[in-house]
Amino acid sequence: MNKFDLYEVVTQKIIERLEEGVVPWQKPWRTAGGMPRNLVSKRPYNGINFWLLISMKFTSPFYLTFEQVKAMNGNVKAGEKSTMVVFWKILESEEKPGVVKKTPYLRYYRVFNLSQTEGIDPEKVPVTEAFDHDFNSIGAADKIIDQWNDCPKIEWGTDSAYYSPMQDLVCMPDQRTFFKDEQCYSTLFHELIHSTGHRKRLSRHEHIKDHQFGSKDYSQEELVAEMGAAYLCGITNIEQETFENNAAYIKSWVRTFKNDPKVLVLAAAQAQKAVDYMLTNVKAVDPE
Repeated sequence: MNKFDLYEVVTQKIIERLEEGVVPWQKPWRTAGGMPRNLVSKRPYNGINFWLLISMKFTSPFYLTFEQVKAMNGNVKAGEKSTMVVFWKILESEEKPGVVKKTPYLRYYRVFNLSQTEGIDPEKVPVTEAFDHDFNSIGAADKIIDQWNDCPKIEWGTDSAYYSPMQDLVCMPDQRTFFKDEQCYSTLFHELIHSTGHRKRLSRHEHIKDHQFGSKDYSQEELVAEMGAAYLCGITNIEQETFENNAAYIKSWVRTFKNDPKVLVLAAAQAQKAVDYMLTNVKAVDPE
């Protein structure tokens, strides 16, 4: 089966799984730190708040407001300073029939990392011990990455997986923290597909108007990255261990488009272009 046939097969399999319904997406790794999130609501911070908090380098991923610390019978340690996070949304009000007024609503909060507090019952803090297993590399997947001539730098050992366009850098959790070796490669493929959108490659990101987390433009780029990852998993014959999670992640973003599977048509085309770019821009091989 050539890669063009494979693209069609994988796309059709994903559409079939979307129509059947798929299990919720699961983060395929567990680090000791993890995504920054509120200790009380357990909700992860996103958008600009994610970047603000992930850069703080605290040992715990959990944050609380001063009031939440007090409610959990804790105290903020003397001399500790809070970090600002923001919450915003568009408020809609109908001033007269058929006329809806949209007003931006912005609010600031101050939060403290769990490590800045004392007195909170440890039993109320989720376990954040990292998963650990012996990682075994997969040659077919390594070959694609190693032979790509303008592959961005890959930094291992972070608490989350993401691509930074400003630095042209892919950050990944340690390989040993993934539950399965194949899931590590699927996640890495996802971030590498994101990197193909850089202006020095396919310049896909230049056409994204709304970079806000959860927007349709942002969602479309996530679909492209996960479709591309699914194709690369198929090409490297590891899709049997990653396909369910690929489909579940795609399902989570298709909801932004009211579960319309037709949005996959554009995402699939862009994903194919990204994969082809990676596979055709390979390093020259020394005949010696």
